[in-house]
Amino acid sequence: MTTPRKRIWGWWAFDWANQPYNTLLLTFIFAPYFASAVASDPVTGQALWGWMLAISGLLIAVAAPVMGAIADSSGNRRSWLLLWSALYALGAASLWFAVPNADPVTIALVLLAFAIGLVGLEFGIVFTNATLPDLGTREDLGQISGTGWALGYVGGLVSLVVMLLFLAENDQGVTLIGLSPLFGLDADAREGTRFVGPFTAIWYAIFVIPFFLWVPIKSASVRATGAVRRGLSELRDSLRALPGRRSLFAYLGASLLYRDALNGIYAFGGIYAAGVLGWSIVQIGVFGILAAAVGAVACWLAGKLDTRFGPKPVIIGCVVLLMAVCVIIVGTDRSMAVFLPVADGSSLPDITFYICGALIGAGGGSLQSASRTMMVRQADPARMTEGFGLYALSGKALAFLAPASVALVTTLTDSQRLGVTPLIVLFMAGLVLLILVDPEGEPEFRCAPS
Repeated sequence: MTTPRKRIWGWWAFDWANQPYNTLLLTFIFAPYFASAVASDPVTGQALWGWMLAISGLLIAVAAPVMGAIADSSGNRRSWLLLWSALYALGAASLWFAVPNADPVTIALVLLAFAIGLVGLEFGIVFTNATLPDLGTREDLGQISGTGWALGYVGGLVSLVVMLLFLAENDQGVTLIGLSPLFGLDADAREGTRFVGPFTAIWYAIFVIPFFLWVPIKSASVRATGAVRRGLSELRDSLRALPGRRSLFAYLGASLLYRDALNGIYAFGGIYAAGVLGWSIVQIGVFGILAAAVGAVACWLAGKLDTRFGPKPVIIGCVVLLMAVCVIIVGTDRSMAVFLPVADGSSLPDITFYICGALIGAGGGSLQSASRTMMVRQADPARMTEGFGLYALSGKALAFLAPASVALVTTLTDSQRLGVTPLIVLFMAGLVLLILVDPEGEPEFRCAPS
């Protein structure tokens, strides 16, 4: 029989297993590689990447609450999680084919593969987050969530270090420590960097095993056809009732805005560093190591603050911090740091951006950890997967907004630096809506998780 402690460790294993998709692919290795080497030029690469994230985000937004409602009605979470895991691994592994200076067809297929993996990642998170209330009391969840996110950061850090030391090559064809890529991979064809896709898939397949072994996942109890009909009916009722649940409605709206802005930072941070500061993949990877290391410690501390003071103060503090980081980024390029002119060849812009990376790691992870414990407080305990489906909807309903805004402003201004400015507005709007959120949730839902 699985012990409560083993269930928690199994749940943490999922955070460890899935983090490389965000760390290696979405932010620090593959995204900047795509923009700087696969696409024709960095500006075009950033725009294409933005439109891909916008379209896939819209798909996730539409489907996530429906999938959650069906899962709550059928109880068949295990089969769904296996499907999402397969999509994750397939999409990641297919990125191997992202050759430098690719033709338009290859670029389209690479973007499609990334979107497939992203769908698997996001839907998997919906279903696993729904099991959080089963792991402890209401008071314990902040620490459980924070520690899980911290371990996820450590997993992302370890995977990033492995890639930088042994696989990802720089412009001279060697890794961070001066080695040729392992396994005889061809540095001229960027095979060391491209291996980040299969590496991410293998990492997930190995480390997700404890989750499936130790975390109880409900088996199907009714026929799928009945579950679909009942799930959609109950989702319709939940959506109709949502405007009357002021705190839940406000929280979903707030998280829609600030999480979209955060995803924008993750998606374009590495691309920005490559295009505006001229950083290599290895430099961006060091940036990622710093962000992950600081983020792991910050998430662990944020979990303790969440347990003591509740998630709302943690969320507000993180949003303010990330909004300030965006302002600093907009004011930093090769000619200036925080809007102050610097001499040619100055390292101050690089140092500034490294500091921003540490702050993004600290604020981003802590924000997401506290946000999922806040969702547990806001949602109906009897419809938790549907609740996290709505939470995914709130994070993806306008998921096209941040990448599309960045892509549009980048295209109109022909400036990657100015293209980041819409993220500041999104953070600010989310902060305003947080005022309406009751930190204890809806009165009828204030029961301790079983």
